[in-house]
Amino acid sequence: MSQPLAIEAVEVIPLRAPLGRTYHGSTYRMTHRATVLVRVRTSQGIVGEGYAGDEDAAMAEIVQVIVGELAPRIVGEDCFAVERVWELAYPVTFDILRDRRVGLVALAAFDLAVWDAVGKALGQPLWRLWGGYRDAVEMIVIGGYYDGGMAIADEMALYREMGLAGCKFKVGGAEPARDAERVGEARQAAGDDFVIMIDANQGYELPAALELCRRLDGLGIRWFEEPCRWHNDRRDLRDVRAIGGIPVCAGQTELSVSGCRDLMEAGAIDVCNFDSSWSGGPTAWRRCAAVAHAYDVAMGHHEEPQAALHLIASQPHGTYAECFHPDRDPFWWNLIANRPDLVDGRVRLPDRPGLGWQLDEDYIEHHRVDR
Repeated sequence: MSQPLAIEAVEVIPLRAPLGRTYHGSTYRMTHRATVLVRVRTSQGIVGEGYAGDEDAAMAEIVQVIVGELAPRIVGEDCFAVERVWELAYPVTFDILRDRRVGLVALAAFDLAVWDAVGKALGQPLWRLWGGYRDAVEMIVIGGYYDGGMAIADEMALYREMGLAGCKFKVGGAEPARDAERVGEARQAAGDDFVIMIDANQGYELPAALELCRRLDGLGIRWFEEPCRWHNDRRDLRDVRAIGGIPVCAGQTELSVSGCRDLMEAGAIDVCNFDSSWSGGPTAWRRCAAVAHAYDVAMGHHEEPQAALHLIASQPHGTYAECFHPDRDPFWWNLIANRPDLVDGRVRLPDRPGLGWQLDEDYIEHHRVDR
């Protein structure tokens, strides 16, 4: 297509849905899931769609940034000039008096919608347009929440029944001895062919993280995610990686590719789970993936399978896409009407152009918060 794909309008729909119960990680609780759906309408009649983030408290501010700051910068620009459009929108992250993530999530939702429009215009799915390394991705579930209301063995059996490849299991909210018991129960129930990661959400001091590593020796833990407190995490991650005997994953709480680069340069991580929906969109994630390739660091993606599946599939060093139980992420399981089935732990990517997702308009109407 030689004609430009000019942006004519940007539509924003905030969505909010209650969760099936309160979800309790090491240091946080969640009762709702919220996201912002962005539609980019173009001169060719193509509409790009993307949603990003899980920012319930900041949702109104994110909407205002998109409508009041981002859209005026990019209306009239060509979607095919993705890098230019991204750079024109990036200044919405510069305001030092508000949470940096507000602008980044606004940019991420918009960037995903722009890429969806590009894929639709070219007739290619994004996983292929971004590199096409594989057409199916293993999917794991994030589980093992505290106060889950279900025995760990039953929870693992449920995930296996759902066809998932593994579980990223919550730790960091109890003493290492107790968390080791919980992970041991999960391994025994799930079997050796089920992938298990552990995720402390920055819940431990370094000695406790190392103690947990010792206690889990021999259980085949795929990686230890965000083991240590945020304030000194680069050095602590490095030490857990060097001493603990379990690969280390981090990057989701970094706000820039440069922050992830610094983790790699410090020898702190084996896997980078940079979150495109928290950090500026797929354009930023792909830049991070290029840096990670140079450092021989594998790429994951924190949550958001609607984008992560395409990104992980596109790269040779991609790992797993993540989802939640349907009670924890009602959007992935209900908003996407043509969500692909899990087969032998894998999700096959759509052949439809762009993201390839068909959004359920009735579900959108029911959960929009501006109606």
